[in-house]
Amino acid sequence: MNQINIETKAIEILEKKIQRIDRGDRSVYLVGPIRLPVNLDGETVHFKWYCWLDSAEVMEDTSKIVAHLSSANLADSQQSSVLVYGDFEDSEDALVRFHSICHTGDIFGSKRCDCGYQLKQSMKMMVANGSGALFYLANHEGRGIGLFSKAMAYVLQENGYDTVEANEELGFVDDSRKYDEAITVLQQLRKKPITLITNNPKKLDALTDAGALLVGRTPLWGDISDFNEKYLQTKVLKSGHLQAEGVSRDE
Repeated sequence: MNQINIETKAIEILEKKIQRIDRGDRSVYLVGPIRLPVNLDGETVHFKWYCWLDSAEVMEDTSKIVAHLSSANLADSQQSSVLVYGDFEDSEDALVRFHSICHTGDIFGSKRCDCGYQLKQSMKMMVANGSGALFYLANHEGRGIGLFSKAMAYVLQENGYDTVEANEELGFVDDSRKYDEAITVLQQLRKKPITLITNNPKKLDALTDAGALLVGRTPLWGDISDFNEKYLQTKVLKSGHLQAEGVSRDE
C-alpha cells in the first residue's frame, strides 16, 4: 500500500470521529468517542473519551485539520477533554463535573487540596448513577493562573497567605476560569437536563447564563485533613463555595 492510500484510509477513519462546532468567529473541533477502560479502585470501568481543540481557523475538510496538527505545536499548550460514562446522550438523569486540572492533586495525590479526591469520587458517582460526563479543563490550573504561577503561589501559601491572597499578590484575580468552551461541548453531546457535581456557584451561574438545561446540584466535599483545612475554609469564606459539613466558616 502506498503513502497516498495510507493517508486516504486514515482520513476516512478520522472524519467519522471529528465534529466541528461553530462558535461564530471560532470553531471547536471535537474528536471521539474513543473507548477508554479505566482502573477505578481495582475495577475496570469502560468510559468514552472525547478531546476538543478551540481554534480561530475554520476547517471543514478533515485532511486540513490533520495537516494543521503537525505545525500547531499543540504540546506547548494543553487541550481539554471529556470522559463520558453510560448513555450520556439519552439517559434521563446524567451527572456532569467540570473539573479543573490540578497537576499536584490529580497526578501526585497532593493533600494540599481536595482535587485528586474530587476527580476520582466524581467518576465513581457517575458510574453509580449510570451516566455522566467528566469535563477535564486543561487551562484551569491554579484557578486559571497556570502551573508555574501556582508554584509561586504555593511559596506564598507556605509563608502565611491563603489561596486567594497568594493569587492576588501575584497580580491575578482569585478565579479567572471560563466555562464557555466546556458548555459548548456539553450542549453538543447532550440536549437533555443535567445535574452538576460542584460546590462552586460560579459554575452553576455559567451554565444558567449559557441557557444550559440544569436541574440540580450534587455537592462534593471530602478528604478533609490538617493539610487542606485552611484551603477549604478559604473556598467557603472568600470564594463563595457552598457550605459543607466539616468545613467551618469560623477562622
